[in-house]
Amino acid sequence: MAFHPTDLFGYGAAFLTTVSFIPQAWLTVRTRNVSGISLGMYSLFTVGVGLWLIYGVTQRSWPLVGANAVTFLLALTVLVMRLRYGGHQRPE
Repeated sequence: MAFHPTDLFGYGAAFLTTVSFIPQAWLTVRTRNVSGISLGMYSLFTVGVGLWLIYGVTQRSWPLVGANAVTFLLALTVLVMRLRYGGHQRPE
């Protein structure tokens, strides 16, 4: 499979959309404040990213696998924190 210059758009998009979850995951883990996290949105999103990950594996698209594996772990972290702390704000 040859690299095409337009692939940079795909790599750039994968990088930015994956990295965009780091601040939310870090803030959630650090503060345990999940009061603003939508359980429905993060549940659907995490399942969707998991399906993209499976799709990437079946297509042997390693950039797709890499981006979605990281995004899945970050989204799952936030989702687990949301389930664990139930949306209640932790007193500081």
